[in-house]
Amino acid sequence: MTLIKSISGIRGTVGGKTGDNLTPNDIVKFTSAYCQWLKNQQNREHCKVVVGRDARISGEMVENLVVGTLIACGCDVVNIGLATTPTTEIAVTGEQAHGGIIITASHNPKQWNALKLLNHKGEFLSKADGEKVLDIADNADIEFVSVDNTGKVVQKDYTDYHIENVLSLELVDIQLIREANFSIAIDCINSVGGIIIPKLLEKLGVNNVASINCESTGHFAHNPEPLKENLTEISDFIKKNKIDVGFVVDPDVDRLAIVCENGEMFGEEYTLVSVADYVLAHTAGNTVSNLSSTRALSDVTAKYGGNCEASAVGEVNVVEKMKETAAVIGGEGNGGVIYPESHYGRDALVGIALFLSNLAKKNVKVSTLKETYPQYFISKNKIELTPEIDVDNILSKIKENYKQFKINDMDGVKIDFPQGWVHLRKSNTEPVVRIYSEAPTLEQADDFANAMIAEIKRIAIASK
Repeated sequence: MTLIKSISGIRGTVGGKTGDNLTPNDIVKFTSAYCQWLKNQQNREHCKVVVGRDARISGEMVENLVVGTLIACGCDVVNIGLATTPTTEIAVTGEQAHGGIIITASHNPKQWNALKLLNHKGEFLSKADGEKVLDIADNADIEFVSVDNTGKVVQKDYTDYHIENVLSLELVDIQLIREANFSIAIDCINSVGGIIIPKLLEKLGVNNVASINCESTGHFAHNPEPLKENLTEISDFIKKNKIDVGFVVDPDVDRLAIVCENGEMFGEEYTLVSVADYVLAHTAGNTVSNLSSTRALSDVTAKYGGNCEASAVGEVNVVEKMKETAAVIGGEGNGGVIYPESHYGRDALVGIALFLSNLAKKNVKVSTLKETYPQYFISKNKIELTPEIDVDNILSKIKENYKQFKINDMDGVKIDFPQGWVHLRKSNTEPVVRIYSEAPTLEQADDFANAMIAEIKRIAIASK
């Protein structure tokens, strides 16, 4: 069963049986439920909704179903077509729309797609609002409007609007970036990043850009998750051609991975750390990341006199905590940068512009910049879920087994050891249990993870 209904939206593999996968029937069901929730929320019969999508090959089909369902529900649609997730988010406020739907399965492979649902602020729905949408989908008898009350559709392009939003940020130093004369390689995984990132770099005054996998065909050249093992092509290219820095995004461009001039990974965890270092140097304040993110952010934040708070995993949880603590910068350790001066959403374009400003100001190589930060290593692992695995029982037993250590059960179970931590949680986006661990060396982090995986298996076997 690969239809996942969660805080991250409605996600599944395309095709198959209704209710088990992301089929046309499911798309209509959840889109109409969202539209009904929107009408209830706004207390009005007609709403305006922004729709954008990444370039994956099922996108056009899903887009047609979503747009058709929205107008059948009486909603007017601003269809911005091929667009990044952050572009769609800021288009909602730009249009003064009542909500938005992003059609993307983010880092998932090509067989997946999803509906990410936005409120009138262009932010993901809260858990409570998401549950209301799911309740409507399961229990309400949706009534579609008559022919005279169907919605209207307009087509708009928000690419330039998004770029201007980034360029207008006070901490984006266009002149300094231009003077640095960077050579940059980008890998946009054959999706919408290939449309917007070259334009952003041009506006930032970067004249030497090598584009890899930037044709927006939706036929991903490699696994779309921007992890080291998937990025050998750009890594080799950078080493061979003596490029200053590489940027890699996922299909919907809310995650940013950085490659050093020597072809080594800067580390997704350190995307946020570096941007936060730059922001905090100019703006006093607090930071937020999720429980699965590196301690390095906390260390950097403390250097500037701020507090670093942890949230549950999931962008909406990070945003909620950022608002609660008045954080000036936040995000997630998967390369997701959230900068409230722009908007409350992960945005790789904002990440690129702030990172380049930091790099130009410090006038060092990317690998040298990385060495200036506290060095930790994260091991990211997962266990595929099968029907016989009782995740709640496993997490409960692990809590009991490690009760002598500091434990946070806000989202799964995180155990803080003196020399590192381990975080176990059920994924919001895949049928897996994630096991993340961090320590001063990769070997230690792997040891933590392997020991925990072995314990999970022992508990699962003993519980049969």
